[in-house]
Amino acid sequence: MTSYFDEINQNRLKSILLMLVFGAIFAGIVYLLAVFFGGIIGFAIGIIVIIAYALFSYFYGSKLVLKMSRAQIADKKQYAQLYNTVETIALATQLKMPDVYIVNDPSPNAFATGKNKDHAAVAVTTGLLSMMSKNELEGVLAHEMSHIADNDIQFMLFAVVFAGAIGLLGAVVRNIFFFGGIAGGGRRNEGILLIIGLVIGLLAPLFALLLRLAISRRREYMADANGARIIRAPSYLASALEKIQAYEKKPASIAPPTQHANEITSSLYFANPFKAKSLMNLFSTHPPIEDRIAKLKQMY
Repeated sequence: MTSYFDEINQNRLKSILLMLVFGAIFAGIVYLLAVFFGGIIGFAIGIIVIIAYALFSYFYGSKLVLKMSRAQIADKKQYAQLYNTVETIALATQLKMPDVYIVNDPSPNAFATGKNKDHAAVAVTTGLLSMMSKNELEGVLAHEMSHIADNDIQFMLFAVVFAGAIGLLGAVVRNIFFFGGIAGGGRRNEGILLIIGLVIGLLAPLFALLLRLAISRRREYMADANGARIIRAPSYLASALEKIQAYEKKPASIAPPTQHANEITSSLYFANPFKAKSLMNLFSTHPPIEDRIAKLKQMY
C-alpha cells in the first residue's frame, strides 16, 4: 500500500530530475553552438529560440489547444452537473473556477489547459459524460484540476519548450556539421568537436522527446494520486480508468479514438488519445492504463 503523499512526492522529485537533464542537454547544445560560431552568436541563438518558444506557448498555447480540439464553452444549464462538480473541486483545492468546455467526441476523455491557475480551462468530451457515473466523473475532474493546482500546465509548457528548442538547435548543429565549419578551437580539437556535434545533432532531439514523454508520464501518475487525495476516493478514478480501458479494447469502428488530438495536445489528455500501443511505452505520453489502475487500488 502507498499513501497519496508518498506517490505525489516521488513523482514530483522524478519530474524535477528529468527537467534538470533537459536543462543540461540544452546547455550542452548552446555551448557547442558558441564554439561553432566563435562565442556569443551561438549563445544568443539558443537564448532567442527558447524565449520565443516560451512566449508564444504561454500567450497562445491554451487558445490553440482549445481550437485544435474544437472545444466549445459548456452551457451552464445543459451541463449543470458538470459545472457543479468542477466548482466543488475548485473550492476544495482553493482554485479559481476554470472555464468549462465541451468537446463533441464519442471517445471518453478530458484535459486541462491555460496560462496559469487563474486563467485555466477544463474540457471534457461528450463520450466521457455519457459513459461515467457521477463519482467517476468526479474522479476524472479531480485529476484534471490537480494538473492546474500543481502547475502542471506550466511545467509541461517548459518541457515542450525545451524539447522544441533542442529539436531546432539540434537541426542547426546538424546543418553546421554537414555544410559549415568550426570557428576557433584549433585543428587538434576540430575532429572531436565535429563528432560530438554530429552525435548531439542527431540524438539530442530524440533524447529530448523521450524526456518530455517521461515527464508527461510522471505528471500523470502524480495527478492520479493528487486527484484521489482531493476526493478521498481512489476507487472513483480507478473505475473511470477501467471503463476507458474497456473502451480502448473495442475495435476502432465501434469505439473510435479521440478525434482532433495530435502529438502536440496528446499529453494534456486524461487518457492517451491514441489507441496504438507504443514500443515499450517509451513513446507514450501516458503510463500504461493498467499500471495507473493498479497504483490507485493500492493507495490509501
